[in-house]
Amino acid sequence: MAHILVVDDDPNILRVLKMRLASGGYQVSTATDSAAALHQIRSTEVSLALLDLKLGREDGLTLMHDLLEVSPQTAVIILTAFGSIAGAVEAMKLGAFSYLTKPFDGQALLVQIRNALEQRRLAGQVHRLQGLVGERLGLENIVGHSPAIKLVLAQVAQAAQSDANVYIEGASGTGKELIAKTLHVGSRRRSSPFVAVNCAAIPENLLESELFGHEKGAFTGADRQRPGLLAEAGGGTFFFDEISEMPITMQAKLLRVLEEREFYPVGGRSVVRLEARLVAATNRNLMEAVAQGRFREDLFYRIHVIPIRLPTLAERREDIPLLARHFLAKIVRETGKPVADISPEAMQKLMVYTWPGNIRELENVIECAVTLSDGPVIEAPNVLRDRPNAATGLPPFRDAKGIFERQYLQQVLELSKGNVTQAAQLAGKYRADLYALLRKYGLNPDDYRPG
Repeated sequence: MAHILVVDDDPNILRVLKMRLASGGYQVSTATDSAAALHQIRSTEVSLALLDLKLGREDGLTLMHDLLEVSPQTAVIILTAFGSIAGAVEAMKLGAFSYLTKPFDGQALLVQIRNALEQRRLAGQVHRLQGLVGERLGLENIVGHSPAIKLVLAQVAQAAQSDANVYIEGASGTGKELIAKTLHVGSRRRSSPFVAVNCAAIPENLLESELFGHEKGAFTGADRQRPGLLAEAGGGTFFFDEISEMPITMQAKLLRVLEEREFYPVGGRSVVRLEARLVAATNRNLMEAVAQGRFREDLFYRIHVIPIRLPTLAERREDIPLLARHFLAKIVRETGKPVADISPEAMQKLMVYTWPGNIRELENVIECAVTLSDGPVIEAPNVLRDRPNAATGLPPFRDAKGIFERQYLQQVLELSKGNVTQAAQLAGKYRADLYALLRKYGLNPDDYRPG
C-alpha cells in the first residue's frame, strides 16, 4: 500500500484529503508545517508527498528541496492557489511531478497520484536495471538524460518483467545489442546465457546447423555431434541480430520452432526443447520487407510482441555532450593518453553534425580525435576532420533555429509530462500552434507521459 504524506497549514483541507485518499486505498499521514513533514519523511518510507506551496510563513519550495534531499525517491505533487502557478511551475523544474490548483477536483487528484506513483515505480525499475547492468556487464555506456532514452529504458524495464518476445528496431549504431543485453540482465533469466547470432554474417547453408546443431555425419564435414546455439542459450536469452537478413527458407523453420517450442538438430531424431526467450533486432523496416515478400508476415507477428524503437543520435542531441565525454574517458583509460576535455568549439561541431552512423560513429570520432590531439583538450580541427559538412562547426541559421526549436519543445514536453495544455501555457503558444510545431519535428506528447 502506497504511503502518502499531505502537508498543508489548513486542518480542514488535511481532514478532507485524508478521508478522500484513505477511501482510495492509500495509507495517509498529515503535517501542518515543515518540521513535522521532515520528521515523517525521516521516520517512515513515503511514496508520495502532497505539498501546499504556501505553508503560512514557510516556503513550500524550501520544504520540497529538503524533502527530496532526505528521500529522493519520493514523488511530489504541489497544491497551489491560482495566483501562485508560477511558483508551482518552478517547483516542477526543481523535481515536482506536477501541480494542482485549488479548488481541485477529487478525481483529478487521484489520477495525478496514480500517474506519479507509476512514474516512481518505473524510475525505480530503471534504476535497478542500470545497477544490474553496471554490476554484471559494466555497460555504463547507456548514457543520457533525454526523454527519448528515458522512454527506452522504461520500456526495457517493463519488458524485463515478461517472457514475451521482444522486437528492437533502430538504425545502425544505435545500440541494439546493448539494449538486448540490458533486457537480459534485468530479467529473471540473468543467471543463464545470453547468446547472439548475426543473421547477416552466417552463410545460408550454415545457419541451420549453427542454430539447431547437428549430429555426426549429418552432412559433409560433420565429423562430430555439435549442439546448436539455441540449445546453448538454455533458459537464457537468444538474440537474433539483423533478423531481416534471414533467408526466407530459414524463416519458415524458425517460425515452426517458435510455434512448437522445440526443434531437431540437423540429422537428429531426438527433439530439443526451446527454453530461451527470443529477442530480435533489425535496422530495416520489417513491415516493408513483409509487403515486398522478403519477410514472412506470420513470423513478423511472432517476434513483434513487445516493440522497442531506439532513437537515432540526431533525435537525442542533448545527450551528445554526455556521450562524447563518456567515450573520451573510456578511450583515455584504454590508451593512457592525457586528454582531459573537449573544447567548446569542438563540442559545437559534434552538436550540429547529422550523425548518420549514430553512437558508434560518435565513439569512432572521439577515438580519432584523442589519437590526433597533441594537448590536454580536443580542439575543433581534430573533430570530424573528414566530414565536409562538419568543416565549420556552425550550422546555417535555418538549421540552428530548427535544432533550438526541437530541443525547446522537448524540454517543454518533459516539464509538462506530455500535457499539451500545460506545455502550450509554458511556451506562450496556442494549443493548435503547438501541435503544428510538434508535428513538424516529429514529437509525440505520449512519449513524455508517465508510464
